[in-house]
Amino acid sequence: MKNLAIESELDETGRNILAALQAEGRIGFSELGRRVGLSAPAVADRVRRMEDVGLITGWRAVVDRARLGWGITAFMRITCPGEKYQAVRRLAHDLPEVIDCHHVTGEDCFYVKLAVGSVEHLERAIDRFRDLGRTVSSVALSTIVEGKPPPVK
Repeated sequence: MKNLAIESELDETGRNILAALQAEGRIGFSELGRRVGLSAPAVADRVRRMEDVGLITGWRAVVDRARLGWGITAFMRITCPGEKYQAVRRLAHDLPEVIDCHHVTGEDCFYVKLAVGSVEHLERAIDRFRDLGRTVSSVALSTIVEGKPPPVK
């Protein structure tokens, strides 16, 4: 069941505001208002309400990891007993190399995306998880799609 507060923000204008913000996060409220047919204060109010109901969860810069020295992207699958889940979650949260961590269904328990600066760095990061369960890792050769926003229906 959809949250009524969220649903009320997702009229055609709300969807257009979200789509524009996903494409251009730094767009000003005046320009955004021009595009969606509202005044800048009305757009600011709509955006604030979208934040309040959790449709917009944050604002951040998208940074080139390679330029920061973290140019290798790797993926690790972890299979572990249930009593190790909390330890995996804590470690994934605490390690700066972990970009994403997902608890998944199927044969594996977790999928972890890491960014590291070298193969040796990757090995050290993977070693931190080895006591918690079986790990299988792969290094990305290239990235086809990353950070693609969900469609606004």
